[in-house]
Amino acid sequence: MPTEPLTDGVPRTGQPRLLSDEEQRAWRAYIRLAQLLMRQLDRDLHPLGLSMHDYEILVELSEAPHRRMRMTELADRTAQSRSRLSHQVNRMEARDLVSREDCEGDKRGTFAVLTPHGAAMISQVAPHHVASVRRHFIDQLGQHELSTLTGAYEPLLAELRLNRERD
Repeated sequence: MPTEPLTDGVPRTGQPRLLSDEEQRAWRAYIRLAQLLMRQLDRDLHPLGLSMHDYEILVELSEAPHRRMRMTELADRTAQSRSRLSHQVNRMEARDLVSREDCEGDKRGTFAVLTPHGAAMISQVAPHHVASVRRHFIDQLGQHELSTLTGAYEPLLAELRLNRERD
């Protein structure tokens, strides 16, 4: 499914330019790594009572001002649809990890808020998660490789975030 880059959100016309063998190898390695790494990190969190989605939401809220964030922003920050995030937050509310609060002055807006139990959980689980990230990713790479990945991925992430904001 390789295609030409988008121009202002519109695909270029004409025949798609196929990936070279090297490009295909890089693309598939990235996809497989991302899937397997997330699966492994999720597996490592489960005995501690969290999923990777739970952890990601708890981290975002723990770093947010007043430990709360609008649901729409949280969906964007976690790259989830608003509907999927709403279901995830419902499950987390049932476990007293987060709560919801109405936005003052905006009857349609809702905040997701980190509860004291959620804050305690992230504090307890974070060292285990960091150890898992180190074991399965960071410690597998040298400093030059990490810098190269960061330099390559940050501009791509910025572009994808801009595209998401336009949607």
